[in-house]
Amino acid sequence: MEEFSLAENTRLIIKENVLAVICDNGLKTVGSAIFNGGCKQVKAVLNIGVPEGYSDLFLHLDPLQLITSSAAIVGITKDYLAMVTAAKIRNYSLVCKKTDDYTIYVAATAGCSHGESSGEDMAVEEIVGTINIIVFIDGNPAESCMVAALITATEAKSAALRDFDVRSRYTGDSATGSITDAVTVAATGRGKEVVLGGPASKLGKLVGYCARKAVTEALLKQEPIWANRTVFDRLKERHLPIEKLAAEVSKIEDLALTTEELTQILKHNPQTLATLLAATKMDDDYNKNLLPTDFKDWNAATQTPNKTTAQETNYDAVNLPPFIKTALIKIIKAQQHKQVGK
Repeated sequence: MEEFSLAENTRLIIKENVLAVICDNGLKTVGSAIFNGGCKQVKAVLNIGVPEGYSDLFLHLDPLQLITSSAAIVGITKDYLAMVTAAKIRNYSLVCKKTDDYTIYVAATAGCSHGESSGEDMAVEEIVGTINIIVFIDGNPAESCMVAALITATEAKSAALRDFDVRSRYTGDSATGSITDAVTVAATGRGKEVVLGGPASKLGKLVGYCARKAVTEALLKQEPIWANRTVFDRLKERHLPIEKLAAEVSKIEDLALTTEELTQILKHNPQTLATLLAATKMDDDYNKNLLPTDFKDWNAATQTPNKTTAQETNYDAVNLPPFIKTALIKIIKAQQHKQVGK
């Protein structure tokens, strides 16, 4: 068990699958916790990890059984709220900032193997990966300030995912979170009332900093892969695996090649990989009708030059986003010319 003092009569406890902020004097809270969320007065805020082997079906049919049994681990039986995560509680991160008026702690657990982009169409088949955030304020924010702080923490979470270039499992778009994320803001109510909690406010700046750093650290502890991906990995996350690239460009008869051959072309020239990754950004903008004004005539910008043979007339059959399609064809042609020149 780990235990830290956060403020007078308030402590953070990590024991087995439970992370708990416990305040003997009570906390006012605002949040999206699955159990007792909303605007509440509680004595404990819990983040509960789902034990290995625990039935996902049973969890969603009866989450209360896991919640109550886990709360008992830290001696809590009433006056609490709880969030649930598949991430390991031991992989939590705790970040703190202090001023003369208040102290901010953010505790986060994070997994994003099921990234999503809010607003897209989703057909959910499984639930894995959750980012849970507890913002603890030893101070006296107004209720509206706490809501603003919750929004600020959520923005910081999305910013951390953008830093890692996490993509949606459904569309390959930039991820804003995972489908089961939760945020709770808890405050002791001590001191002078604080009104503003947005990202530019004094309190909001601290909340944003702590939340972004805590999510970043927790995500790397839970899923270190986010700091160790290849360009091929990142293309696949955009629904552009190397197998698809090879199959599509091979529709052009004189450019036909296997997955292995394309892999070797790209691997032996890191600059080509950088070009492809840069092209995906342009395609993101194209798909959202946000191309820079330099590319108003995008047909000209993405036109593959030198269509000189009958075999090349089927360029339009290549079903790839326009900028990556153009870049890939140019890369392959350059490699062919190099081989011919040898």
